[in-house]
Amino acid sequence: MPDVSFTNLLVISVIAVLAPLLIGYAPRLRIPSVVLEIIAGVIVGPSLLGWVEVDLPVQVLSVIGLAFLLFLAGLEIDLHRLRGRVLRGALLGYLITVGIGLLFGGLFAGLDWAKSPLLVAITLSATSLGLVVPVLKDAGQADSEVGQTTIAAATVADFAAIVLLTLFFSASGGSTGGKLLSLAIFVGLVVVVALVLSRAGRSMHLGDVLVRLQDTTAEIRVRFAVVLLVAFTALAERFGLETILGAFLAGAVVSLLDRDTSTHPNFRLKLEAIGYGFLVPVFFVTSGVRLDLKGLFDEPTALWRVPAFLLALLVIRGVPALLFVRSLGHRSSAAAALLQATSLPFIVTAAAIGVEVGKLSSVTAAALVSAGLLSVLIFPAVALTLLRGERTVEIPGQPAPSLAAIMHVPSRRNVHDRCQGDGVRGQGSGLAAQVDDIRGAARDLGLEDLHVVEQALQQRLVGRDAVRAPDREHAAGGQPGRDRGGACLVVQRAVVGGHRPVRPVVDVETDHVVRRGRDRQVRGEVVDDHLDPRVGESGA
Repeated sequence: MPDVSFTNLLVISVIAVLAPLLIGYAPRLRIPSVVLEIIAGVIVGPSLLGWVEVDLPVQVLSVIGLAFLLFLAGLEIDLHRLRGRVLRGALLGYLITVGIGLLFGGLFAGLDWAKSPLLVAITLSATSLGLVVPVLKDAGQADSEVGQTTIAAATVADFAAIVLLTLFFSASGGSTGGKLLSLAIFVGLVVVVALVLSRAGRSMHLGDVLVRLQDTTAEIRVRFAVVLLVAFTALAERFGLETILGAFLAGAVVSLLDRDTSTHPNFRLKLEAIGYGFLVPVFFVTSGVRLDLKGLFDEPTALWRVPAFLLALLVIRGVPALLFVRSLGHRSSAAAALLQATSLPFIVTAAAIGVEVGKLSSVTAAALVSAGLLSVLIFPAVALTLLRGERTVEIPGQPAPSLAAIMHVPSRRNVHDRCQGDGVRGQGSGLAAQVDDIRGAARDLGLEDLHVVEQALQQRLVGRDAVRAPDREHAAGGQPGRDRGGACLVVQRAVVGGHRPVRPVVDVETDHVVRRGRDRQVRGEVVDDHLDPRVGESGA
């Protein structure tokens, strides 16, 4: 057994546990745990206390953590939504981003803060998709026009930034023309692998084997995903490209192929458990340990680089949001600009590569990461304030609502509108199909993060709350398929805690009751709806 010590890894693991715990005990501290992880890494690292150093176990796990982070970022991509006007706007926005970034890069190079204007432009051109999506979900805007526009822009920015960083600043060296050829061959191989896996996924026999093994100690789907991740990163390295590109594309391929999750609803949760529960925190804490804050403080003028980079990040990624003013309005466009300017993981990665290839000093890298930290602390909070268009009032004399009952639902599209406008039908049957329908209905209602929906899947699928099965529809003369309207009812009942009455929540702008229990109060009227599925009608 090699002579290695796990002491440094122990300290990092403890930090990885304490950071989210602190946020959990202080819910008003609305910052991602990644920020605390990096700050804690700075504190225990050589810059301050000197308790931790990056030895072999930490270094290996940090590299794997970076790969898994990019894999999970790729997993967030929904390629089926990247089309039409949304895609064109995202591409045009990124071109504007690169143009403005080059201007700032030239300015910073003139100040001798960086040796490559292009590297600065690329570093500040990405958006943290993994941080943007939760903010949009918190505001109930993930499926709205502003949400889809912002997610599309973040997706294009992430992918393009990774490709540009790979082409121009890969640590493996080589000419740009050679890298372009390598990139084309690599992408071609990725497409071939995706087509082969897609064809293999249609095999009924293989599907039965996967279902049988997926929740055993074999965890076969997770193993397949890990093989794909390692294969693509190894292939990217073999072609002289950055391994982060291979990891990102591996996640995108899994996201593309894994569209129907009815037979394996916990697959992605398991992948996230491996990444966010173990590997990714090691990467972020290690990034904090490596951060050269001493250089920032030893050189008085160096501290000015932090606000300068933060302002540049806001302008570079925020100005393209002006393209959306006509369709989204000024308030939503400002929120989109702030969310697009939220970036940290890619900045950490690009800064480390810049130091490795000699294009950035350790002081400039620390300033860039510090600016990224501030963007995560400031921009999402302001954007969330702008996106929360719903103001609610409580109606006196009603019992206190459950936790689920006071969760946010968008005011402009109430539950009734969403259930009525769905009409989605599937092709499965039985319990698995019903689970898929309820998950779909939960997403339609903006409730996909509610724990109570999980309880609905376990407790309320049998009996009168169950979604109609396809064979029952067929027997009644209907078309085989599934009715998501029934799923909506299951989710609604789960949200309000069964048949217990809860305090109605009224959108004071529209007089719509956005969630209630047995009794409904609209414009002074109380109607006993007995949990009628037509939740959210105005009663006008």
